[in-house]
Amino acid sequence: MKHLGMLLALAGLIAAIWLFWREDPTAIFSLLKVAGPGLVLAGLLHILPMTLNAQAWRELLPGARKLRLISMLHTVWVREAVNGLLPVARIGGEVASYRLLRQAGIRPAPAIASLTVDVALSIVSQLIFALAGIAFLAAKATGSLLMSQIVLGLTLLTVAACLFIALQYAGLFERVMRVLNHLAAGRLEMAVGHSARIDRAIQVLYRRRGAIIRCVIWQLAGWIAGAVEIWAALWFLNKPVGVVEALVIESVIQAVSSAAFVIPAALGVQEGAFLLVGGALGLDPTTALALAGARRIRDCIVFMPGLLSWQIAEARIAAKPVQGAP
Repeated sequence: MKHLGMLLALAGLIAAIWLFWREDPTAIFSLLKVAGPGLVLAGLLHILPMTLNAQAWRELLPGARKLRLISMLHTVWVREAVNGLLPVARIGGEVASYRLLRQAGIRPAPAIASLTVDVALSIVSQLIFALAGIAFLAAKATGSLLMSQIVLGLTLLTVAACLFIALQYAGLFERVMRVLNHLAAGRLEMAVGHSARIDRAIQVLYRRRGAIIRCVIWQLAGWIAGAVEIWAALWFLNKPVGVVEALVIESVIQAVSSAAFVIPAALGVQEGAFLLVGGALGLDPTTALALAGARRIRDCIVFMPGLLSWQIAEARIAAKPVQGAP
């Protein structure tokens, strides 16, 4: 899996370089240079959607053990950094964030339950956000290729959301562990019990309708806040757009990137999506690719420090026993 991730990353990088080279790389880099520090500021605005997502996830934690918002923000930051930059098929970030929750004293069952439900609800909220953006884009997009790619991405997200939630209700963790226990000739019986507790925690969490609704609302606010980055980046690139256009670009980019989760950082795919959706909204290829470059700048200035923070946190976890009983 690790080698496959590296190969996909390499293929995506080659595709991204080809897209830049096919246009006018000199003009693209000149545009980025002119925008300069403004793109750094636009990238730092990602703190806003991360904070909103942190509050969304915080709604799912047990009231007695609810962490402070700043602690949840750090957990979300690490999760996004790992998923966004490393070849982990957007799974490694969940593992890293679970370890941070455990270190903060959250018991295993509530930690895994909140994480699992948060991921499922994020797919649902992203579908709502993407459909809102595509409702506007469908009237403007003339290229069947763009619309077919968007429809494919939304279809994959819909299937993933329905399947994931159905498996959660069906007792996913216990069923998987029972199969593994059978293969291990009964040596994993204790793990089966832990898995059953996780499944019960997930089912209890879904019955907390108020927390579920609040989580989705905060997540939707986070997706919408992500469009502020697009709007600001284009403003600094001297290609200002309206709020609706920024929302459309962000919704489509996020949908396509999520559908391409097996490709590290959606390399190549994200650049192609910026080019296609930008063209549909009247952005010239140079501006569209400069905007894609601005998103990569965001990844570097926000997520690279996130990886460093993760390594520091892992060192602390290794030096200090996990709080809370299992």
